Amino acid sequence: MSASKETVRKIILDLDTGIDDTLALSYVLGSPDAELIGITGTYGNVVLDQGVDNDLRLLAMYGREDIPVFKGIDHPSTANSFSVPPDSEIFHGANGTGNIEIPARTDRRASQQSSVDFIIDAVRRYPKGELAVVPTGALTTIAAALEKAPDIADRISIVMMGGTLTQPGNVGPFAEANINQDPEAANRVFATTADITMVGLDVTTQALMSREDTETLRATGTKAGRFLADMTDYYIDISEKESGVYLGGCNLHDPLAAAVAIDPSLVTTFATNLMVETEGPQRARTIGDPSRLLDPVKNTKVALSVDTERFTRRFMDRLLTLVRKTESER
Repeated sequence: MSASKETVRKIILDLDTGIDDTLALSYVLGSPDAELIGITGTYGNVVLDQGVDNDLRLLAMYGREDIPVFKGIDHPSTANSFSVPPDSEIFHGANGTGNIEIPARTDRRASQQSSVDFIIDAVRRYPKGELAVVPTGALTTIAAALEKAPDIADRISIVMMGGTLTQPGNVGPFAEANINQDPEAANRVFATTADITMVGLDVTTQALMSREDTETLRATGTKAGRFLADMTDYYIDISEKESGVYLGGCNLHDPLAAAVAIDPSLVTTFATNLMVETEGPQRARTIGDPSRLLDPVKNTKVALSVDTERFTRRFMDRLLTLVRKTESER
């Protein structure tokens, strides 16, 4: 379902709120064709509690404390605990926002309802195609919701940031970071009949936010604009330092997935049935499932190309609109 001017797509963001998750949240809040009905927290770039705290403070910064936040599962499905990988802390900072303080505080807490139950209830409530669930971290919570309520598989639309089909992984030769957090959960999600769009490294590495963009945000003179600029400059700096090359900016992984959930026409896709390798040297690799090769129904659409210019222009327009509107309403 492509969002037109008359269509407002309802969105659930399932975030492990690091830097690009923050940008994805900002994009959705700045989108006139999207309604964020809730945020579900997960682990990954930060531990669950840090991510949820970031979500609550970001919503307070934007004056959107009407949007509920829910806690998800705080560790992989095959483990009893979780600690932040060193690379995640390097790229996102100890607090998830590049060690830049979110310029807002709040006494609000996460809802008592679990993320799993919130997702199940929301998918059952809205007509098929009206709601998109957008996981930008591990798929642990999404897998748990599908296992608890198998009936939602034929109703849910998932637009996920994760995986890679045509490019190397970013945490190994084959593994993309989000899939690598819980390959078993991701494999279970792909094995369902859920309608899945995979927005992975194939396309997210083609979309950049530059220092010129961060200067434009900073020039608004708003608290939110300065915060986003300082946070993203950290991301750009560490991306260039760790890669050893001048990239011209930082990848917009999570914002692109959020944008595709609202407007699928931003990407072209390849329909297939995927699986995730869960053992051996190719663990966490996303690849076609040979057992379903001849299945006429393909439940996953893999984004393989992106209209980068249209997306990045829209991305900046919506962030600028959001930070200016936030400041004017204070």
